[in-house]
Amino acid sequence: MALSHTRQDGDTGGELHSMFATRYVRTALPKYKMPETEIPKDAAYQIISDELMLDGNPRLNLASFVTTWMEPECDQLILKSLAKNYIDMDEYPITTELQDRCVNMIARLYHAPIGDGECGIGAGCVGSSEAIMLAGLAFKRRWQNKRKAEGKPYDKPNIVTGSNVQVCWEKFARYFEVDLKEVHLTEDYYVMNPHKAVELVDENTICVAAILGSTYNGEFEDVKVLNDLLQKKNEETGWDVGIHVDAASGGFVAPFLYPDLEWDFRLPLVRSINVSGHKYGLVYAGVGWVVWRSKDQLPEELIFHINYLGADQASFTLNFSKGASQIIAQYYQFIRLGVEGYKCIMENCKANADALKDGIVKTGRFKILSKDIGVPLVAFALKDSSNFNEYDLSAQLRTTGWIVPAYTMAPNCKHVTLLRVVIREDFSRTMCERLLCDLQHSMEVLDNQATKTASIVAKALSESAISKETLDEVVADGVQTEVSPMKMPHIFDSVLRAQRAVKLWKQKSGQRTNNGVC
Repeated sequence: MALSHTRQDGDTGGELHSMFATRYVRTALPKYKMPETEIPKDAAYQIISDELMLDGNPRLNLASFVTTWMEPECDQLILKSLAKNYIDMDEYPITTELQDRCVNMIARLYHAPIGDGECGIGAGCVGSSEAIMLAGLAFKRRWQNKRKAEGKPYDKPNIVTGSNVQVCWEKFARYFEVDLKEVHLTEDYYVMNPHKAVELVDENTICVAAILGSTYNGEFEDVKVLNDLLQKKNEETGWDVGIHVDAASGGFVAPFLYPDLEWDFRLPLVRSINVSGHKYGLVYAGVGWVVWRSKDQLPEELIFHINYLGADQASFTLNFSKGASQIIAQYYQFIRLGVEGYKCIMENCKANADALKDGIVKTGRFKILSKDIGVPLVAFALKDSSNFNEYDLSAQLRTTGWIVPAYTMAPNCKHVTLLRVVIREDFSRTMCERLLCDLQHSMEVLDNQATKTASIVAKALSESAISKETLDEVVADGVQTEVSPMKMPHIFDSVLRAQRAVKLWKQKSGQRTNNGVC
């Protein structure tokens, strides 16, 4: 027979009780100040867990290139290594060895001229942002050293990029005092034009940055043409301007889907490459890589040597302490999948991207802005936005759980608004078909809303009269002062004008832009 025990008020006696029967459920904790007293661990867990339920589902976040699924065996390795500090190479020599193996695998994948018995030159980073900072610093220091040796000014370095670069390039230019010379995009050409890029190169240019996988539409820039044009200019001028390839998104796509595409160290002017392990490298957020063509491309004075962790250690990072788990996870993926596995996954991503693109095209309502060769994603824009725009459609899709970003193109093309769906490893054909159904349903909902709006406005127009001149004045003033046209239907002389004013008001009252989603 089971025994029952009585308990005095406030005495838990170590017994298990319902968390939702405790006072912590009805007491709000401080949000911006550390509480004075501790709380039970299960209460802390439940409170945080409950709040996190309001986050989006990472698997349905189609805005991000970042990996959202890994195999359970790799999850276990990550958990086991959470306590390891990557920078402590003396204490964790095997972890350091795994990082070195990853660097060499990536360098050889990108055709670095490494002989037998030689090692690749590179570093593990928190992500491509840090990797780009390190590569940029190497270019800047080499340029400065060369200018000093020639007795020339070295205080005005610049870097040439397209205006479609990710925001980390702007950070590099601002933080490290390098002038950013941007090639503006043009209509229907949404990546850097290599001819215009080379025209901007001068004696103060430390490098030209090419993007293998634009944040905006996934397109690869033509690094081969850029190399040939820049090589010719170097020969004519006596300069030695090199190329950095920002392969954050495409660096683990191109070698497996487009092995004959020349964009890497096969081109003589490509001096360094960065890639995000946490994108198509198939590792959770927190790892990126930078590799150099050869040792002479990384000035020795940028490398620090420390010994206060137990042994002499070379360090070229912007960060110091960081977890080792993502490095270990990257090595797991390399040996687990190999070339064959990565190729199969990228082919699956490409096939699902093509299927999604075909489904979107069949609706007849969109223009495709992504390219057939590039990162597996679909970028698309409405042909007719009189009833609703891309921001409306993005918001409506969120009601079904999907996170599909709407944003404007880079400078000179900001009048182009688009939606983007990134196809990752865990986006199956079933999910693709579900998204297409929800996309169609969302458009139907928005069409019905537009019809109801038109009906309301038409009724209001039939009950009031206003001169066209007065109407133009009031509409213009209403948009400028962010007065909702839905609350003033009498100011419109036609359904078309009403819909146009609604669209302008929505844009005026809170239009979002893309700053480069990683």
